[in-house]
Parts: sequence; structure tokens; C-alpha cells
Amino acid sequence: MWVGLATGDPRHHLRRTPVTTRRPERVKRIVVLTGAGISQESGLETFRDANGLWAHHRIEDVCTPEALARDPALVHRFYNLRRAQLRDVAPNAAHQALAELQAASRAGTWAGTVTIITQNVDDLHERAGSTDVIHMHGRLNSMRCTACEARHETTGDTTPATPCPSCGRPALRPDIVFFGEIPLHMEAITAALTTCDLFVAIGTSGQVYPAAAFVDLVGDAQTLDINIAPSEISTRFDETRLGAAGTLVPRLVRALMEAQHVA
Repeated sequence: MWVGLATGDPRHHLRRTPVTTRRPERVKRIVVLTGAGISQESGLETFRDANGLWAHHRIEDVCTPEALARDPALVHRFYNLRRAQLRDVAPNAAHQALAELQAASRAGTWAGTVTIITQNVDDLHERAGSTDVIHMHGRLNSMRCTACEARHETTGDTTPATPCPSCGRPALRPDIVFFGEIPLHMEAITAALTTCDLFVAIGTSGQVYPAAAFVDLVGDAQTLDINIAPSEISTRFDETRLGAAGTLVPRLVRALMEAQHVA
């Protein structure tokens, strides 16, 4: 285990490869990747949950450029429903712990930096207090105009006839990366991954690329997978910790903050 970081029942830890002995106080640059699992603990259904929100819709019908062209009304209704569900949930302890770590970094009471990359399109990280979150798959509360490329915040319902506040044309689409489209901010993501000391994946399925390959880009950085169950890529991490993110992430954050507390 990582010296000073391992906590909890050892049966919940899976060590797949030799773990570095680098001490936690030497970890200065942390990159955190969050997936659907962290938001599921707040009550949002995951994309790949057989009983979840997407179960009654084929991907091809609601989350592809072709779907938007074929039936824009259905696509708008689908994302209206997702925004409505988002309004009914709140950040959990894992979101809050990551926000506290970022806040300590900004305040200078913790001698490190943390970059959050999320596959999720919700705003739970921001509502917990995190800043500069990289949304690689877009944001649910944003609409993008396909005519003028302007982006606008929205928390209410839209239709194909909703005019763009910038150009007035009815050309708004969900500001979401559809299947077959290129994820956002990949240059910034790659820069963060290739310079980090610690890479932590939280609640990721390991089934969606390019995010599933991020662990392979971090060089000799320590790597930790936090998940409710082993994912398809858990064996590529130095360590896997099994359990609820709302329990394990605050423990990790406390250990890091204690190791690098600045008086």
C-alpha cells in the first residue's frame, strides 16, 4: 500500500502491481478523473445501468448527431428530463471532499494542486464548490448554437424552436459530446496527465475511451482506482480501493491534507 495513505479494511484493497513507496507528502500535482459512479451516489442513474434513465432509449435515438438531425424534439425532451432529474439531487461527500482539497490549495493551506477531469455532464462538482472542472463530455446545463457556436447556460426546458440568445436562430443543441464526436479539452487533459504525481479514478467504468486510457498516460505517477467494484481497467492501476466514493474519497483527502498541511 502507499505509505501513509492506506486506510480502512485491507480486504477492500486490491494491489495488482508493485506499489511505489513515494510518500504522500511528496505528491504535489494530483489529477482526478470522475465517472458516473460518483454521481450515482447522489441519486443520478448511470448511462450503463440496465435499470437507469437510458434503459428506455437507444443510444442511437438520443445521443448521436444523427439522432439530433432525425428527431430533434426527442433529443430535446430527453435532455430536458435529465436536467429536471439533476435539479432533484445534491453533491455527496466525495464531491465535497474534492472541493475542500481544491479550496485548501487555493488558500495555501495544502501544498499541492488538484485538477478534476469529469466524464459526467452534471454540475455536482461545481455545486460542491470545485472550480476549473474539465468537462470532457460537455455540460448538461449548457446549450450550444450550431449556427453561431455561442454557448448559453440553461437549467430549464428547450425545444428545437428555442432561439439562440446570441443570434436568434432556432439552432440550439445540448452542449454534450454525442457518441461519435470528439471529447472536449483533450490538450489540457493530456498536459495535466503527463505532469501529475498522482492519478485517481473515481467511479469510472473503464469502458469509454479515451478516458479508459488515461491511466496509461501518467508515466511513473502513482495511480489509484476507487470504485464500488473492479472495473475493466482496474488491473492497470497500482492500487484499487473498493467501496463507496462518499466514504473512500474523504479518507484519501484527509490523508493528503494531513501529509502536506501548511501552517
